[in-house]
Amino acid sequence: MSSDPAAAKVYIVGAGPGDPDLITWKGRKLLAIADLVLYDHLANEHLLDLTPKTCERIYVGKKKAVHAFPQEEICAMMIERARRGLTVVRLKGGDPFIFGRGGEEAEALADAGILFEVVPGVTSPLGIAAYSGVPLTHRDHTKVVTFVTGHDLEAIDWGKVGQSETLVIFMGIWAIRGIAEAIMAKGRSGNTPAIVVRWGTRPDQETLTGTLATIAEQIDQARLKPPATVIIGEVVALHRKLSWFEKLPLFGKRIVVTRAQEQAGELSERLRSLGADAIELPVISIQPPQDCAPLDRAIAHLGDYDWLIFTSANGVRFFLKHLDRSPLDLRSLKSKICAIGPATRRAIEDLHLKVDLMPAEYVAESLVAAFAAGELNGKRILLPQAAVARDVIPAELSKLGAQVDVVEAYYNAVPENAAVQAREIFSAERKPDWITFTSSSTVDNTIAVAGRPALDGVRIASIGPVTSSTARKHSLDVDAEAKSHTLDGLIQAILDWKVPV
Repeated sequence: MSSDPAAAKVYIVGAGPGDPDLITWKGRKLLAIADLVLYDHLANEHLLDLTPKTCERIYVGKKKAVHAFPQEEICAMMIERARRGLTVVRLKGGDPFIFGRGGEEAEALADAGILFEVVPGVTSPLGIAAYSGVPLTHRDHTKVVTFVTGHDLEAIDWGKVGQSETLVIFMGIWAIRGIAEAIMAKGRSGNTPAIVVRWGTRPDQETLTGTLATIAEQIDQARLKPPATVIIGEVVALHRKLSWFEKLPLFGKRIVVTRAQEQAGELSERLRSLGADAIELPVISIQPPQDCAPLDRAIAHLGDYDWLIFTSANGVRFFLKHLDRSPLDLRSLKSKICAIGPATRRAIEDLHLKVDLMPAEYVAESLVAAFAAGELNGKRILLPQAAVARDVIPAELSKLGAQVDVVEAYYNAVPENAAVQAREIFSAERKPDWITFTSSSTVDNTIAVAGRPALDGVRIASIGPVTSSTARKHSLDVDAEAKSHTLDGLIQAILDWKVPV
């Protein structure tokens, strides 16, 4: 970030066609240093998550006749912030210089003497070509592509433009009937394949295929609204064969992820790779212990323990933070290490430590069973865990003769804005298809912020029997339970779910 007016710059950045992963690497880097982001209707709001917490974000989108700000005011905001020495990102859907008014904005900046840079983006037809199986060029079908805006029917010579082998019409669905008639009046066959794609590259992508003669009627019958792009040409016939995105197993499913914000990304990314719309609703905020003294005392006597048991990656993370603050380091660790689950194991192995024991099932009961085969009488065990956790492990290991010191390594709080986010998600025009629960805390906290009725009609996916039991205590029916109590198992349970007959 810059506060030097001489060094400040405005970056006009193409956000891509909708899928937030399709923004350029340079665009991502610029969002990470922005002081101000002015974003439009077609820029995916997930991209705002890449900006610093201190970044000012202003929506300046335009939808038909509804404009958040007039164009002159948008340019004025960019100029004023740049003159204050701020780094400004103007985030535009698609590519700034293809029907994005990026040229007008660049002119305004140049006239004002403001340094600017244009970062290209994937324009919507390229995204549609990739995500709906319509190659804009093909050796057997076309060697010419024409891009045209359709919002001003009278301004275009359709007799000339309409004969292009592949014709891509931006912003044209309101006028498509007149456009199609004008093109056919100039001799193009009404049987020419045509496709319209709304929200291309996003999980809510909608596709209609027809012909030049029928596509307008199909749009009317489907009540399709902008933003949508129309493609006309023989290459459209390849859609059925080459379309892959809409064939993904979770395409179009809206799935709520309730994990903590810093942990939600892993599950969300896996769901999105399967075509789902992953909606993050963090109902847990992982916080350091309110009283650090017990953990610090345990770390001070680290060499006295025979076993160190971790039940979560969070336990590993906070244990390490406190160890780093102490006079000791990992050389003081003389004990064997036990981990529940592969994620916890990875967190330990990332420290270049070996895991001596991991139970076959990733639940407390399985861990106790794994220890039962060994000799624990008189052994000292340190168990850093969440403030509120099941007491199965310490209780059962104590019965086997072990001395178990349970210390709070972290606690789960409810994020301040969780209730507001929950209302937005569950009161939307279309409710989510699924909600995923990865712990009992995610169940309890979701009910606390959203209320039990909010989940009516939403299918429940649970990571394991303990979480499922908590869900049932809230009178929730668990539709899918992971056989392997991992994120992979949770996703597989959703994939395996079948509509009850």
